[in-house]
Amino acid sequence: MEICTSQPIDPADVYDGLVKNGAGSAVLHFAVVKPARTAFTDYHSSGDTLAELRAIAQAMTAEFTLEDVILIRRTGRVALGDIISLVAASAPSSDDAFAACKQGLDRLKRMTTIVQEETFGAA
Repeated sequence: MEICTSQPIDPADVYDGLVKNGAGSAVLHFAVVKPARTAFTDYHSSGDTLAELRAIAQAMTAEFTLEDVILIRRTGRVALGDIISLVAASAPSSDDAFAACKQGLDRLKRMTTIVQEETFGAA
């Protein structure tokens, strides 16, 4: 499942939506806005973000034995400490779940269809 949304990411909903029928391991990674001098960050989609997310999910499932993959990318204004993105993988083995999640995270960081604008100082 690939989602690009302006709505907050709910960890419980993500876990509930992850297929775990044949999985012995579920790994979820949430990226959050880092505390810094940034008051908030705006994220905008500039292209086919869903297609880019689908390509990342396909690469993950091609390389690892997975039960399910969920990728979510936020857009809009995101405050400090809020979840920016999620990579989740369920698999029969923890090795595949962790490695797939790491690969997905690395690729999410390099997405070309997401533009980030930081605002510094007080919100």
